[in-house]
Amino acid sequence: MMRRQPQQDQTSRAFYELSTLLLNLLRDPPTPLTFSDHPSPPTVVVVPSSRSKNAEITPAGFVCLLLGISLALMLCGSVTFMIGFMLMPWVIGIAMVFYVAGIVSTISVLGRSILCYVTAPPAPPRKNIPAWKLL
Repeated sequence: MMRRQPQQDQTSRAFYELSTLLLNLLRDPPTPLTFSDHPSPPTVVVVPSSRSKNAEITPAGFVCLLLGISLALMLCGSVTFMIGFMLMPWVIGIAMVFYVAGIVSTISVLGRSILCYVTAPPAPPRKNIPAWKLL
């Protein structure tokens, strides 16, 4: 009897295969296929595994690459936006807690200074007595 693999193993395997495919494409990009203008059926050329390192990318390939990058950035940006949108109430709540704590701290310092002034008022200012009279 065969046991089913957990869903996490299947997704991690899919991510691994996708990343392997992308890394292989980045390491060794495919050479563009050339088709003749003749009505004869196109011939498929088998390219040996040791491709030249100076393979050029076609304009259409470059556009596809840019479209893929922009699509990936849009998807990642959307996910980041949704995470930020869900966390925004918590951030606002923490900011309000700190704001209230600052108000309470300010009122506490103000109350302490008023209480100290009421219980022990400052001494009246001394008259200007020259130093030679104090001796």
